[in-house]
Amino acid sequence: MERAVRIYEHGPAEILKIEPIDPVPPGPGEALIRHTAIGLNFVEVYYRRGSFPVPALPAILGNEAAGVVEALGPGVTSLAVGDRVVYADGPMGAYATVRLYPADRLVRIPGDITEAQAAASFLRGVTARMLLKEAVRLAPGDTVLFHAAAGGTGLIFSQWARSLGIRVIGTVSGAAKAAAALKAGAFTVIDYVAEDFVDRVRAITHGEGVTAVFDAVGRDTFLRSLDVLKPRGTLVAFGKASGHPPQIDPFILSTKALSLTWPIRPVFTADRALLEENADDLFDAIRRGVLDVGPQRSYALDDIVTAHRDLENRQIIGSAVIRP
Repeated sequence: MERAVRIYEHGPAEILKIEPIDPVPPGPGEALIRHTAIGLNFVEVYYRRGSFPVPALPAILGNEAAGVVEALGPGVTSLAVGDRVVYADGPMGAYATVRLYPADRLVRIPGDITEAQAAASFLRGVTARMLLKEAVRLAPGDTVLFHAAAGGTGLIFSQWARSLGIRVIGTVSGAAKAAAALKAGAFTVIDYVAEDFVDRVRAITHGEGVTAVFDAVGRDTFLRSLDVLKPRGTLVAFGKASGHPPQIDPFILSTKALSLTWPIRPVFTADRALLEENADDLFDAIRRGVLDVGPQRSYALDDIVTAHRDLENRQIIGSAVIRP
């Protein structure tokens, strides 16, 4: 029996319900995918809580997965039954053993990349690439601050940045996360529970500040992140784990001619050429050993409530997947 995880309302992890589903044949432009690994990402907590809207309730959550093509709908010529594929950022519904997906948004997984690697890294890896190579202009020798550097995106970002000669100061909570961020390539780390990150960044950079701050935390760090930027620096906001950032008067950016941007992945992978460019770059970095994407942990589909609790309690260091 095929199964999926649904929510009928917004709330805590306990509202996630595993239920049987009855798959239908793929329609025009669709592929039927049997999942072998499903990405587990903090953004799904936002959807479950209601911080981000779902199209309708009940809803099947999940933004990222890898698997094997089992059937193709009319008009699909870009794929074949048996192809190994990965996706992210299309319609929700990855928390399932099988699902339909738009064929033109599926990416073939190269033979030297495993499905678990693809599912553990595709959403985070494309995000890290967007932040590092697209959202702001960085050069070898630049120093940047990355909040929550021991998260899945942060660990990939730090590894990739190190290979490009960019120094990452990471904020973390606790010794284990500090060790993970340093191993991934962070130049140094700040335990924001025990230290004031503004004071520490100023000390580390000898008062100069950083070229960019990458902030997915939101409310708790947003305004103070502006304080550590050097003149003409950029705050790159891309999440709100602690809540909505405060509204600001743009005039506060003027004293140092700062920039503020909020990039989102779908814009940077909007057409097929951009999607493939991002995927090829990510897979190449994994292949060359620039990136170790894990996964570090895996959960059974039956353990989805535990997985979401661990996400919210910051118990997961690095990437994790669900094994359907």
